[in-house]
Amino acid sequence: MKIAFCTCVQIGLSCIESIYEIGGHFDLLISLHDHKAINKSGRIYLDEIAQKHDVPLLKINHINDSEVVQSLKDHKIDWLFIIGWSQIASVEIINVPLCGVIGAHPTLLPQGRGRAAVPWAILKGLDKTGVTFFKMDEGVDTGEILAQYEIPISPNETATQLYLKVNNAHISLIQSVWAAINQGTLVGCPQNESDATYWDGRNPEDGYITPEMTLEEVDRLVRATTHPYPGAFVIKDGKKCIIWSGTKDSTSEGFPVKCYNGIYMGTEVEWVSS
Repeated sequence: MKIAFCTCVQIGLSCIESIYEIGGHFDLLISLHDHKAINKSGRIYLDEIAQKHDVPLLKINHINDSEVVQSLKDHKIDWLFIIGWSQIASVEIINVPLCGVIGAHPTLLPQGRGRAAVPWAILKGLDKTGVTFFKMDEGVDTGEILAQYEIPISPNETATQLYLKVNNAHISLIQSVWAAINQGTLVGCPQNESDATYWDGRNPEDGYITPEMTLEEVDRLVRATTHPYPGAFVIKDGKKCIIWSGTKDSTSEGFPVKCYNGIYMGTEVEWVSS
């Protein structure tokens, strides 16, 4: 089997590294041009690993560029992984690899199709989430499920902690399916559409803390938007104060944030120009 991997974030790089660690290899790596998405959370570059393992590296502006189609054909790719990639692949791209395209989504599909999966899992107060490998089709996160990994969420989980768990789950999943991919025995099962839910994308402005929020809402927002995300924040005296961590215990030392039903104390804050 000839396998390609497309990514521009740390989760994807971790998957690539893990396959080389178990003796596997890729026949083509694809990433964004260096000047693209430089502020994207977890943004990485594949030059070093491509050079280390002597694998071709294609840098692109968009996954649907004609050069991607041609490169996949030239390298006679059987499977293409697209992981940690915001652009939606066209039907043409999906149909080029002989066996298909494998996507990864950091929820237990069909729950949580869409965007911002790690923050939303915390904001919604879920007690578990996961990572799903699926065979891409024309929809968004709708293809056949190939493998899943369940991740428990603790009551005080932060985005930093959950992001690491999600990263490790990707590694476990790609290693678990690698043999089946190479043996041509990987099969999927359809998603249950009646169980499908959709989560919207989030912007940095969505981290704004208002006095109408409850202590619980502020606590979830802070935990859901901390590193590697932009952070929850308040505006005071014309300056933005990012709350990277905090507590609902108003007797603790820290930066006080007024809520609907009490005072939230920011224990790690950063002042920036608003």
